[in-house]
Amino acid sequence: MSRFDTNARTVLFATLLAALPALAQDPQVKPAEVRREVVGNRTSENIPQIPAALVEQLNRYQNTRGAGLAGWTRDGCLLISTRFAETAQAHRVCQPQGMREQLTFYPEPVGGITPAPAKAWRDGFVFAKDKGGDEFSQLYWFDAATRATTLLTDGKRSQNGGTTLSRDGGLMAYASTARNGTDRDIWVRDTRTGASRALVTAGGSWGAMDFSPDGRELLVMRYVSAAESYPGVVDVASGKLTMFPVDGGKASFGGFAFAPDGKAVYFVSDEPLQGRPQEFKTLRYHDPASGRLEVLSGTIPWDVGGFTIAYDGKHLAFASNEDGISKLRVLSLPGHEEVRLPALPIGVIGGLSFSPDGKRLALTLNSATSPSDVHVIDLAGATLTRWTQSEVGGLDAANFVAPTLVRYPTFDTVDGRQRTIPAFYYKPAKPSRTGKYPVVINIHGGPEGQSLPTFSSTAQYMANELGVAMLVPNVRGSSGYGKTYLSLDNAAKREDSVKDIGALLDWIATQPELDASRVGVIGGSYGGYMVLASLTHYSDRIRAGVDIVGISHFGTFLKNTENYRRDLRRVEYGDERDPAMAAVFERISPLNNAHRITSPLFVAQGRNDPRVPWTEAEQIVKAVRGNGQPVWYLLYADEGHGFAKKSNNDWFGAATILFWQQHLLGGE
Repeated sequence: MSRFDTNARTVLFATLLAALPALAQDPQVKPAEVRREVVGNRTSENIPQIPAALVEQLNRYQNTRGAGLAGWTRDGCLLISTRFAETAQAHRVCQPQGMREQLTFYPEPVGGITPAPAKAWRDGFVFAKDKGGDEFSQLYWFDAATRATTLLTDGKRSQNGGTTLSRDGGLMAYASTARNGTDRDIWVRDTRTGASRALVTAGGSWGAMDFSPDGRELLVMRYVSAAESYPGVVDVASGKLTMFPVDGGKASFGGFAFAPDGKAVYFVSDEPLQGRPQEFKTLRYHDPASGRLEVLSGTIPWDVGGFTIAYDGKHLAFASNEDGISKLRVLSLPGHEEVRLPALPIGVIGGLSFSPDGKRLALTLNSATSPSDVHVIDLAGATLTRWTQSEVGGLDAANFVAPTLVRYPTFDTVDGRQRTIPAFYYKPAKPSRTGKYPVVINIHGGPEGQSLPTFSSTAQYMANELGVAMLVPNVRGSSGYGKTYLSLDNAAKREDSVKDIGALLDWIATQPELDASRVGVIGGSYGGYMVLASLTHYSDRIRAGVDIVGISHFGTFLKNTENYRRDLRRVEYGDERDPAMAAVFERISPLNNAHRITSPLFVAQGRNDPRVPWTEAEQIVKAVRGNGQPVWYLLYADEGHGFAKKSNNDWFGAATILFWQQHLLGGE
């Protein structure tokens, strides 16, 4: 299981609050007994021994892998991230279907791989690495000539990431909490001398976006929430920061980059246009000198995700998120005419990177029936070549199940019509032995995340081996469906998203092929909260639930989450220091309603999790066991917000399948 969002990772060893509100429990109920087993870094409670036959059957599904694009090297090879052993590492591939040469070898996963620009003074790449999932990521330089690795940041309890390099590679900008452990400042490093200094220390969460072609200016962004961010530019020599005006006063921004001339900019935003509010983020071009503003994706009624500009300045590529499916477009510069492209497989596009000569575009493609792989488009010939072919554990990919997109009605209306919620539906190909398929509802984290139809070996195993359908909803508050939809679960409206799960249970009951008496829920991070909250409301209709690194009480979560995350989360969830909001938290938090959870529960957690501290898991496990429920509990001492090491993730996956077999399928 991957981590649930893209921020860098930190550690928190928080203690359980002593002053939690008393839970209403039946004094006649005897707390469940606890059977504990400690094996290495894994502590499990009440989890039965996993049968060897199940481990063997899962083996092929757990040995699928993908490849993600990091960028090009100056000699025309591709840097990719993939896993051959326990963790994802940096590799190099120099021709289509060529050998993957592993470059880094660490017990911890490597991320944030940023290659040096084509004309940089030295060749290599920057990467990030933490310890045991603690998210105190440090930055390192891998030198292509010597294969030596150099630590670039302080090596202490600071979080560093978001690397941006100048065109000549002489300057490296990045975000860091090194100054006070709370604010994400922007730092700049002279890569020739090694001198580093804080460049932007205005407070809050900042990110470095793009250096001007001459390296004298740096575009920056202050992030407040998924719906609010503020762009600016800083003079690198003096540190003078100038913020750009935001139309409407508040907007969300995506990518921000200098045009090849170094004067105009390209950016993604949902700012109002001519005074008209915009639901979706569009790609825009702005020339401050002339005042010219051009909307380049105005005919696309969906969000533009990211974009990239070729090093030679002749092309720009961007992807739009259209109902969960990525659509790629390439524009010629400076005229912005659309370039003819080859047909791409239906799926989700990851990274985008032009080759050093600007003639080819590399991208990561993922679909529900194929793991991530890297493809390359030849722009002149409009041809597509697959550069990596990732393994699917020896399975026949032709048997993989592709989901369909469904929309089900929920409890409220919009513009006088009943609101519908989108969900991806994985339906087993084989008929059910009982006439109806059991169902697992998989809820994403965020809460501003979005479930996409990407490859999941778990979904394929559930469908093909267990005959279990999977529904993956994008409840209100999910991104990708406009700013109004994104805000529908904010603060006091938090439980409206839980009602969307109740509406999904209603919809399941109307489907003749689905078994409404055998429904399970699973989710991670905020999705873990959704699992717990759904169980407090619908235990009579949910057979079992799996909570992975989930929030059990918003008040304790906000108190114990890492300092640099607290204010960002308050914007989304509400401020626990406000008595009215604190009262809402007391009312809706699963911990205070644990007596309503009467379905079997499996809680899994990483001890080093800085986002949702392990105490959130400990307290809900203890409370639900007070109901007499024998909760399954799994804690990894060497993981954080999710399970990044293959052996850990494999054991958790097998335990989860065993949990479903016993509590959803009734021992089948």
